[in-house]
Amino acid sequence: MEKLWYKKKSSLHGSGLFALSNIKKSYQVIQYIGDKVTKKEGDKRADIQIKKAEKNKKTGMVYVFELNKRYDIDGGVLRNHARFINHSCDPNCEVEITNSEIWISSIKNIKKDEELTYNYGYPFDSDFEEHICKCGTKKCVGYILSDDDWPKLKKELKKQK
Repeated sequence: MEKLWYKKKSSLHGSGLFALSNIKKSYQVIQYIGDKVTKKEGDKRADIQIKKAEKNKKTGMVYVFELNKRYDIDGGVLRNHARFINHSCDPNCEVEITNSEIWISSIKNIKKDEELTYNYGYPFDSDFEEHICKCGTKKCVGYILSDDDWPKLKKELKKQK
């Protein structure tokens, strides 16, 4: 599979992946790879990454991705360039899990040099306020949440006023 992206500094957050050339809608852009681990091990690794991030802001984020009910993929490995794709409330890519593989696929036509993004889809829970979104799109809701949970967010924010 040909390489469709390059990494550089992102205006969204840290580094990002950008289109090396035009990418058509419905194309598998990059596979999210890493160590396949049990849920228990994935939770343990995520906790370790969170503690490191709290101590050293340059450490990065948690790259443990849910593969299925039994396994996660710990994408915090050097060979996993997909970990640099940033969140957006108006993304141009989405996550597809097929045959126990995680793929980032385009949901729009993407122009050369455009940053690749997808909605991280965090669930709405008590700590949603810890996941602030800075994507700056017209659709931005201010938090990194699954768009399925945007109505809940709207109600919660209204209640807080």
